[in-house]
Amino acid sequence: MSLNAQCSRRGDELVLTKKSCGTTRPVGRSSERVKFIQRRRRDPALRRVCALTLVLVLTGLLPTRAQTSKEYQIKAAFLFNFAQFVEWPPAAFADANAPISIGVLGDDPFGPILDQTVQGETINHRKLIIQRSQRAADLKNCHLVFISKSERSRLADIFNSLESASVLTVSETENFARRGGIINFYLDGNKVRFEINADAAQRKGIKISSQLLKLGKVLGAERAKENG
Repeated sequence: MSLNAQCSRRGDELVLTKKSCGTTRPVGRSSERVKFIQRRRRDPALRRVCALTLVLVLTGLLPTRAQTSKEYQIKAAFLFNFAQFVEWPPAAFADANAPISIGVLGDDPFGPILDQTVQGETINHRKLIIQRSQRAADLKNCHLVFISKSERSRLADIFNSLESASVLTVSETENFARRGGIINFYLDGNKVRFEINADAAQRKGIKISSQLLKLGKVLGAERAKENG
């Protein structure tokens, strides 16, 4: 399926689709394409895969001069998609109506982009909320915490503070995943990539979808199949 075909559908799994695709060309209604679209509408898991794959495709379409501003739009979309591709232990939620909380620790590189990305969205009928703090202890009840570059010098203390919590830790700091974080963004040219520490996720009781593991660079690959 072409990128334009993916852009033409406003899926509820990827806000970036409706913000970044621009004008699309008409797409022919071949029977094969129609069957695929119909299948995607019936299959939420397939829609999520298409959405995350589209983010990966779009990372390669950014002109260098727009990289800084677009980088965090893409990273915000990734955070939203990460939340769809992981399962937290039941004890991570107070009740069936509890929201999924995304925290930003330290200097916030997203501004309003992250809030806009999750606005009006739900995952498994749970709303998403954003919290921000300079203290890791304030975000222990979050489900996903993005740890800013500004906190690189105190990662050990942050990991200790969050050790007992089932928090999906995400950052963009060199060697973050190798030091015990779960997902780390890195730039490959002007493309946003990510690596996953599958062992760290498993220790937190967080199950990462095999589909997400296939799209990232997996550390601790010997345990990845079990975790997926």
